[in-house]
Amino acid sequence: MSTHLVQRQFGAHAEAYVHSPVHAHGESLGRVLALAEPQPHWWALDVATGGGHTALALTPYVATVVALDLTAAMLWAAREHAHRRGVNGVLWLQADGAALPLATERFDLVTCRIALHHFADPAAAVSEWARVLRPGGRLVLVDNIAPADIEAAAYINAFERLRDPSHVWMYPLTTLVAFCQQAGLHVRHREQLSKPMDFQAWMDRMGVSLSDQAQLRSLLWTSQGQARAFLQPQETPEGVTFALHEGIILAVKTT
Repeated sequence: MSTHLVQRQFGAHAEAYVHSPVHAHGESLGRVLALAEPQPHWWALDVATGGGHTALALTPYVATVVALDLTAAMLWAAREHAHRRGVNGVLWLQADGAALPLATERFDLVTCRIALHHFADPAAAVSEWARVLRPGGRLVLVDNIAPADIEAAAYINAFERLRDPSHVWMYPLTTLVAFCQQAGLHVRHREQLSKPMDFQAWMDRMGVSLSDQAQLRSLLWTSQGQARAFLQPQETPEGVTFALHEGIILAVKTT
């Protein structure tokens, strides 16, 4: 992950992520809360908070939420959104989610939702999150996932990177599980869900140029085999839709 590339991409489109229905109201947000089972005395850390949606969802249920993001403009937009909602109890921190300036075993809960695919070394990032968890603490990880087929995964990652140059790689759910296990965490639960996407809104959220929009449209409709089955493009009266898929993991630090 290029720090400057991520900051440029998301800094320019921070407000779009604050108002993105997929991020603000997506099914996985409720699953994070259900799996985390937050407690009133807990300290929670939301890594790569983006529009702040996960952090704000946790706030009523825990003692303290630290919302961390690499991009100052994203934090500012998320903080303003929190203030508009009357939520003032979040601690906002600009920092690299793969090199946390935080004490070891400080948090009862770490969450990261739809962001790990931007990390250059996701295994190292998950290990860093495990470091700041107390024994018995929970990690709830949500990220876009790719199919297990190598060629289909490469096609879909290229599709994603054309839309967002800061995209690094999204992995199959089994690989996300392996990252958690390598970090010394016990994976207690895993699941995946499919989320329908409005194709135009997905491109607009990242300010994709008209020429790249045309290329993305071509890649979507000419996809074949497992890539096609994964993307599920459809023409509807409201416009073009396709599918992305999320993996969701609950992992616990046992020692």
